[in-house]
Amino acid sequence: MSPQSTLNTSKALEGVHGVHLVPHAPFTIEENFSRSCAEANQTLLMKNIWKQRPACLRPVHCCSLQGDRTLAETVVNVLTSLPFIVLGMQAPRKNWSTKLYANSLIGVGVASSLYHSSRGELRKYLRWADYTMIATTTVCLSRAIRNENPKYLMAASALFLPIQPLMVSVVHTGMMEVAFAKRALTDPDLRMAHNVHKMSSLLGGLLFIADDYFPSTPYIHAAWHLAAAVGVSTCNKLLE
Repeated sequence: MSPQSTLNTSKALEGVHGVHLVPHAPFTIEENFSRSCAEANQTLLMKNIWKQRPACLRPVHCCSLQGDRTLAETVVNVLTSLPFIVLGMQAPRKNWSTKLYANSLIGVGVASSLYHSSRGELRKYLRWADYTMIATTTVCLSRAIRNENPKYLMAASALFLPIQPLMVSVVHTGMMEVAFAKRALTDPDLRMAHNVHKMSSLLGGLLFIADDYFPSTPYIHAAWHLAAAVGVSTCNKLLE
């Protein structure tokens, strides 16, 4: 059929009652449909990537049934939190930075004890306080070891501390590990402490991951407390 005959047919049908002609635009409809599918697929891909983000980029959340399922487990978790208070009392207090670090260690022990002994709706807020206190301690420790920390890094740490404490902990713990290793290379008296620190840090990392993957297994978290306490005690040696 020629374009002219098609045009004539369309004009003839315009007068027929009940017939409504719609402009034929298959390519426009197909392009819009393809664009919509592409946008939907892109949105779905971004959502899946965001769901797979590492734990350090996730907000702190809490399940009231995770951990401390029995009275015995609660007691053990609280008792293994107390060494951080003792370590904070024993930490060097030579200047303002070391005093802040020592007091923050005491805060870690108190926050951890309160979290593990809590129940109900209050528990999720105390978990946030627990993680935030740990992150605060890592910031204070890296500052006590290295007074030349960039100001923009400290400002960013203060900004993200309440919302991403795990990420802040990872950054400042990494800085502390590098500084500790450098000092141990030049100071023979620190080598034994650094070796103990490396072993306790490795064990603590494995226990932390195991606690996340096997939340119903009792006493893993308490074991992580002890490994972390050993690592912290070697850091006190670094500040002497």
